[in-house]
Amino acid sequence: MDKFEERTTASQSIFKGKVVNLQVDEVALPDGKTSKREIVKHPGAVAIIPVTKDNKIVFVEQYRKPLEKSIVEIPAGKLEPGEKPEVTAKRELEEETGYTTNDLTFITSFYTSPGFADEIIHLYMTEDLIPLEEKVAGDEDEFVELMELTLEEAEQLVREQRIHDVKTAYAVLYLRLLERK
Repeated sequence: MDKFEERTTASQSIFKGKVVNLQVDEVALPDGKTSKREIVKHPGAVAIIPVTKDNKIVFVEQYRKPLEKSIVEIPAGKLEPGEKPEVTAKRELEEETGYTTNDLTFITSFYTSPGFADEIIHLYMTEDLIPLEEKVAGDEDEFVELMELTLEEAEQLVREQRIHDVKTAYAVLYLRLLERK
């Protein structure tokens, strides 16, 4: 048993959406008091670090409405119900980049915002990119532009806050650490 466990005594669904659900839980705290927790439920996601044969990283630039700006990211997407993360990773790679792969390597999984959300991202890498003969249709409401950057160029975009999300910053750091080994 976790000594910091907060036992749920009541839960109220507030919103059920296409991407997330929101609930408010009443919890019993370890000291016997109670509190409320606003929780975003998310099905989970994958992200892929695609590296070309000439050692460039494939990124997508897209507009993110919650941020009111475009940012540069590694390809990523939401898990579909019952879908294995590696299947999602390959699908998202194909939809967002026009590449496929036969060699995905699992890197790690991490929670994006554990203070209020249960979203987990499963991170993969591939250095075996194969151009698709026919482009795969992506999400109809998603508009992306491909960018192939060196690690140094990606690090500069981190400094400029054009790469401004944790999954992509983590990917850039991971690749830098690989180089140092």
